[in-house]
Amino acid sequence: MEKKTDRRTLYTIGAVKDAFLTLIRTTPYDRINVTAICRQAEISRATFYLHFNNLDDVLEQVIDDALLISERGGGSLIDMLNFFADYSPGDPEAFEKCEEYLPACQRIADSERYHALFMDSLLSEHIIRRMAMHERGKIIPELIRRGGLTEGQAEMIFRFALNGTFAINRGLGWKKDARWFETQYLLCRFIDGGIQNICPEGNKQQK
Repeated sequence: MEKKTDRRTLYTIGAVKDAFLTLIRTTPYDRINVTAICRQAEISRATFYLHFNNLDDVLEQVIDDALLISERGGGSLIDMLNFFADYSPGDPEAFEKCEEYLPACQRIADSERYHALFMDSLLSEHIIRRMAMHERGKIIPELIRRGGLTEGQAEMIFRFALNGTFAINRGLGWKKDARWFETQYLLCRFIDGGIQNICPEGNKQQK
């Protein structure tokens, strides 16, 4: 069934997403159900199913909303590697001025609205999978070009970077403080150094 996009429909969809984000602050995902969402949003189950197929449908749309918000800077892992190729890393504090280079999985910290969602351990694998869908097309080809990698090798490095940075950021509570910036700086230097070590001659030619 084609979903309408009139003002009332947009309001209802927004109310459902808001209800979900409110509940996820205090309730693990596996204990949230459609009835609880409808009660929080003050709508009927019939109204819910006019706009969403199930609870997982709400989850995926909310995750995509979070990723779109985080992508306002337009950065990716590749942007950060480019940044470090031209930057002398002697002053970690300067990194704070370059937030537009942060990948989606790191820029999530910009919005406290989604912190509880990204802290739910039951959802980590699902969220990482959605992040991979958003980022893979930008990053895999560049990893292949930079490191002389096969597609399979680039995929492994991509998944390593995505899963690793997500786990670290979750451990830091997605809070953008001095420790957070210092950690991002360290992780990005580590990834950049690893890529250069795979194919140092190719990276020298790019600089």
